[in-house]
Amino acid sequence: MVQKIAAPKTKVNNKAAVRKVIDDFMAALCHKDVKSMMSHYAPDAVLYDAKPPFQVRGAIAWRHVWEACLPFFPPSFQVEIKDLAIHAGHDVAISHYLFRLIETEKDHPAAQTWMRTTTGFKKIQGKWKIVHEHGSVPFNPHTLQAQFTLEP
Repeated sequence: MVQKIAAPKTKVNNKAAVRKVIDDFMAALCHKDVKSMMSHYAPDAVLYDAKPPFQVRGAIAWRHVWEACLPFFPPSFQVEIKDLAIHAGHDVAISHYLFRLIETEKDHPAAQTWMRTTTGFKKIQGKWKIVHEHGSVPFNPHTLQAQFTLEP
């Protein structure tokens, strides 16, 4: 079997397209627009979250998690992304980065830490879709407590 290697220009274009998915998702998150957020997921996506349920299978189930979670977010916020890396091939890509909420309401509990995210993408019918996502916060192995920090 002969494997085609993506030309550098294609890799650059795919990397930019994946970045646009991330940016569009974060913009939808800031507006608490669940419909737009969910448009970026493949129907059979598998997701791991920092809070229970630890594994969610399928975009419909993941939508319910977001709908239950968003009321706990600040009324108004932006998202800051740090250390974003995107590795994109012809039809599969992966990204990893840190992100945090920046709220207009000081000291909101949901804006007190950085989250770690790894996201797997697959090009489906010409569009990049999230097929796997893993969000987490670090923990202290001595206390078994999550480590919330604004200093990543």
